[in-house]
Amino acid sequence: MSRWTDSARMAVGTLTTVPVPAPRVIDQRVAGGAMVLAPLAALPLAAVAGLVVVGGGMLGLPTIAVAALALGAVALGSRGLHLDGLADTADGLGASYDRAKALDVMRRGDSGPTGVATLVFVLLVQVGALAGADRPLEAVVVSVLVGRCTLSMSCARGVPSARPEGLGATVADSVPRTAAIVIGVATVGASALLPGMAWWRGPLAVVLAYAVTAALLARCTKRLGGVTGDVLGAGVEVAVAASLLALA
Repeated sequence: MSRWTDSARMAVGTLTTVPVPAPRVIDQRVAGGAMVLAPLAALPLAAVAGLVVVGGGMLGLPTIAVAALALGAVALGSRGLHLDGLADTADGLGASYDRAKALDVMRRGDSGPTGVATLVFVLLVQVGALAGADRPLEAVVVSVLVGRCTLSMSCARGVPSARPEGLGATVADSVPRTAAIVIGVATVGASALLPGMAWWRGPLAVVLAYAVTAALLARCTKRLGGVTGDVLGAGVEVAVAASLLALA
C-alpha cells in the first residue's frame, strides 16, 4: 500500500463524512499528500451541493433557500469541521493579544459571541452570494473545491504550527512549496474554462479566495505563532465566501 493511499484515506476521512479505512500511518509525508489531495476528497461534497442547486431550481424553490440547503449539505458532509474552525479562530483572535490565552480560547469546545457573529456573517455572505449567482451550479462546485485547494498553501513549507500537538501540528509545514504553487496555478488555469462565463471570472474567484485566505493566514501566524486545525478550517470558509462573491 503506497503512502498516497494513506494520504487519500486521511484526506477523505478528515474532510468528509465518507467512510474510509484509517491510514496505516500518519506522518508528515502522508499529511502533506492529504492536503494536496484535499480538492479531490471534496468532490463528493461539491457534487451533492450541485445536485441540490439543480434539484432546487427544477422544483422552483426560492433561490436563497436553495443556496442555504446546498451550503448546508456541504457543512453536513464535512461534519461542520471548517465552520467550527472559523468560529474558534474568530474567538481566539478576538479574545486577547496574549498568544497563550488566545490558543486556550480556541481549544475550548464552546463558541463565544465573536465566533458566533463571525460564523453568521460569513454564512450570510456565502448564502447571499450563491443566491445571486447567475450560474449557481458552477459557482457552488468551483467555490467548494477552491476552498479546499487553499489548504495546500496554508500547509506549505515555512508555515509553522502554533502548537506542538493537534491536527495543525500534523499537517503544518508538510506541503512542498512547489506543489502548493502548482496547485494554485493549475486551479487558476482550470477556472478560466468554466462554461457560460467570461474567461476571467473563474480566475478572479480563485485569486480572491487565495488572497483572503493568505491574509487570514498571515494574521494568525503573527498572532498565534502559526496555524492550527481551526485556522485551516477558517481559511477554507473565507475562501469559499470570497469565491462565491466573485462568481455572484
